Amino acid sequence: MEFHVDLGPQYEGEVIRKEDLYIEFGGPKVAHKFELATLKRPEEIENEKVELIGPDINELEPYDEVKGGGSYPIAVLVDIAGKELDKDAEPIIERKIHMYTNYTEGWYHMNQRQDMWIRMNKDCAKKGFNSLKELGEIYNFLFTSEMAIIEKIQTTIITDEEKIAKLLPQALEVYNARDNRALTLRDEDVDTFYGCVLCQSFAPTHISIIAPNRIANCGAINWFDGRAAAKIDPEGPIFAIPKGKLIDPIKGEYEGVNKVEYEKSLATYDRVYLYSAFEHPHTSCGCFQAIVYYIPEVDAFGIVHRDFKGECVIGETFSHMAGETSGGRQVEGRLGTGLEQLRSPKFIQADGGLARMVWMPKEIKERYRDVLEEKGLYDKMATEEEVKNVDELTPFLEKVGHPWIKGEVELPE
Repeated sequence: MEFHVDLGPQYEGEVIRKEDLYIEFGGPKVAHKFELATLKRPEEIENEKVELIGPDINELEPYDEVKGGGSYPIAVLVDIAGKELDKDAEPIIERKIHMYTNYTEGWYHMNQRQDMWIRMNKDCAKKGFNSLKELGEIYNFLFTSEMAIIEKIQTTIITDEEKIAKLLPQALEVYNARDNRALTLRDEDVDTFYGCVLCQSFAPTHISIIAPNRIANCGAINWFDGRAAAKIDPEGPIFAIPKGKLIDPIKGEYEGVNKVEYEKSLATYDRVYLYSAFEHPHTSCGCFQAIVYYIPEVDAFGIVHRDFKGECVIGETFSHMAGETSGGRQVEGRLGTGLEQLRSPKFIQADGGLARMVWMPKEIKERYRDVLEEKGLYDKMATEEEVKNVDELTPFLEKVGHPWIKGEVELPE
């Protein structure tokens, strides 16, 4: 099969800046976007079919450095069938959309699920790549070429915003069901964790450790997903890690994890704490959903996610903080994280956990209202509506009686 551009892993890590941007889909400027893989019966799939619903690349205005624009909604639906596939394969197929988009010369994919973001550069347009149908054909080709377990596949790409907005709640239900399943297991229940190096093309020293109590930084791969991925694609970017001897149960340090951290980080790091933001924190890639950050003025933490448009309480935007946090580095006091980690009983447990969290965007506060209310923190948590900067933070926390400020939170020893 011939395409207008070349394909291969050599194009992973290719970043498209504004000066090279022709058009983009999804991302922080777009409200409605998602990607979803669904296992179906063979008779429900028209093999290798590609359908586009909505305007195509050649019907949309490209990005203009003066006028801006060029950002559009998108949904990518990949339907698969195969006698050896089960529902556990869905998030694995879904995450490979990231890989295969980045295998495509002139294309760039970041993030995942309802945060997905893809860009096409100007050279790609000059070569005649003017239809999203071709991108769908590339997905079908790469999936079936690299994963023999897939017997039938069809891809639907939607750019009709009304249609995407209607389907998005259904996708969110699927994501939530996957995440809720992961809450039934604890680190102590298993002997094997999983590692993901899918983002090493952008962050060469990063390895995402996936444990029952720790979702991947991207928020898209939990422990069950990791197990399925290692089984389905044993040569792929997700692999088993014998967790080995437990060194520190509070910080979450394991002998086996440290060994793999050293090997996969190009000998850059030899220790990692899964549940602390200090000393040897987990590395951060660039696809993380949110950043947990230390606020020295109150000796506590805040969190900000990539959809938050303004400055957080320390006067920095998400994008600025991401630049300081990403790249596969261990940065004390900064953690790229999946948002579902807020539900984990081991979330930064060595540092005080959720009880040491004092600021988050209103959207996150409402999304995780149940967790915050359960811990008696909902009414104590500052957002951008009550607190704009660190000068306003302490008075607010004292007024509402936040347990961290009142000295009611004891750090585990």
